[in-house]
Amino acid sequence: MSKTDTTEQQENLGEAGAQLSTAPTEDRGETVLGGPTLGVVGWIRWFWRQLTSMRVALILLFLLSLGAVPGSLIPQNSADELKVQAFKEAHETLTPLYEKLQFFDVYSSVWFSAIYILLFVSLIGCIVPRSWQFVGQLRSRPPGAPRRLDRLPAYATWRTGAEPEQVRTAALAVLKGRRFRAHPAENAVAAEKGYLREAGNLAFHVALIVMLVAFAWGQLLKSEGGKLIVEGDGFSNTLTQYDDFKSGSLFGIDELEPFNFTLDSFTGTYEKSGPQRGTPRTFEAAVTYSRGGADEKAVIRVNEPLKVGDSKVYLIAHGYAPVVTVKDGRGKTVFHGAVPLLPIDNNITSTGAIKVMDGYRDKNGKKEQLGFQAFFVPTFAGAGKGTMFSQFPALDFPVMALTGFHGDLRVNSGLPQNVYQLDKSKMTQFTDASGSKLAQRLLPGETMTLPDGAGSITFEKDVKEWASFQISQQPGNGLALAGAIAAIAGLTGSLFIQRRRVWVRAVRGEDGVTVVEMAGLGRSESAKLPEELGDLVVALTAEAPPAPATPEDGRDTAPATAPEPADESAEDPAPSGEADK
Repeated sequence: MSKTDTTEQQENLGEAGAQLSTAPTEDRGETVLGGPTLGVVGWIRWFWRQLTSMRVALILLFLLSLGAVPGSLIPQNSADELKVQAFKEAHETLTPLYEKLQFFDVYSSVWFSAIYILLFVSLIGCIVPRSWQFVGQLRSRPPGAPRRLDRLPAYATWRTGAEPEQVRTAALAVLKGRRFRAHPAENAVAAEKGYLREAGNLAFHVALIVMLVAFAWGQLLKSEGGKLIVEGDGFSNTLTQYDDFKSGSLFGIDELEPFNFTLDSFTGTYEKSGPQRGTPRTFEAAVTYSRGGADEKAVIRVNEPLKVGDSKVYLIAHGYAPVVTVKDGRGKTVFHGAVPLLPIDNNITSTGAIKVMDGYRDKNGKKEQLGFQAFFVPTFAGAGKGTMFSQFPALDFPVMALTGFHGDLRVNSGLPQNVYQLDKSKMTQFTDASGSKLAQRLLPGETMTLPDGAGSITFEKDVKEWASFQISQQPGNGLALAGAIAAIAGLTGSLFIQRRRVWVRAVRGEDGVTVVEMAGLGRSESAKLPEELGDLVVALTAEAPPAPATPEDGRDTAPATAPEPADESAEDPAPSGEADK
């Protein structure tokens, strides 16, 4: 289309060709091609417009999603430092590169934070002016009719014997009855409908900002810790009670919810036959909890946490804790209790360590420490019938294999030590009379006697169960959920609601017969607009029926309810401004 045609079309449409959305229009008075009109302020304005444009926002949103990929595939220090250390040991070549790229701390990295902040600024910079513009559109009236209604994509016309004022009054009533915002505009009626489309579009973008705020709020003020509890033991929500604890940078220790609970029992049942043999069927922990008042009973299941105030207690793991008794050479009990062992497979084959740190003396009265490497299976296949691995996760045939050591456990060295592993650097393994290293399988109730009167260890006829819990406080979840619901609702409205304008012009022709024109304009071409215009024509012709054809002019006065073919030289009069976010 030539410049002359474009100017003529704008003159024909007038205000009716104004944008039907709040998408910002480009200011063509400046250039980024090095022209003299673009100074420092101009560059700043150009950069701001690019940052708040749909194109850049989509790129930033894509980059944010892409940046979360390594955070999902690579162990994170914020989630499990032990897994990160194991990954580094297994991938010595990749580790230096990943550390430089901050792949072990993705969500707190400089590059991820930069994307997050830029996306946040982009959304706010787009939403604020568009919201004010939309409010202005709601307060204003639909624009008057263009000079050439026949240039619009949906158009109908007919002649009627009714008076022009009567036609316009009837058109106003018909349009308002169809929930259009309508008002008389000189010799026509102007109407508009579909504001919820733009409202939904803005709601979607606002909801994205809400979710970003909720995510940031949750990360800064969250707390999360883990605790392994054996049946009969309890937990109090204080920092010293946690096995591990992490919190956001703005979280204060005094914000921990004051409560405590005791693990009364753990119940686990499993499929006993078929292809799903060993699959958990019941996995629940019965607890008694208190928040400073009377004790209350509750059952914690997978994905069904215990809610205490702002805290949630999740059940995340389960295992066995055999009860053992260790005695010295004089028969004095130096250790008695349940020892939690960590599962290494789905059938809860477990390993761990039993450490006797105080109270033990050898046959000469010298203070010493004992350590036992433990290997436990809840269902053993039997000697000669299988390896020392569990055949089923339930306690059908428990067996524990022990290997004993004596010496220095190095628990007083000042270095952190894994409670489930033995530091054997200063330990010596017990040997039997033949000089072989001492190791023995025990059934419940059996005892392994240590050589040279060093004492004994008994596997008691009691195997307790333990459960691992995650206690978390994460504000912002409700806000994030509300944002997600609002985003879905807003997106639905912006996709399925069409904003459109309709004009009805009624004027007296040269022969004294009223000529009625009706036209519609939408944001984009849609088959629904001509159909809706046809329905409006049918409704209006009931009040302003077509006049009979006269022999003098021989014209067909029946209304054209379908859009007339547009001039091939005319473009879609709807503005092509930047698409909505």
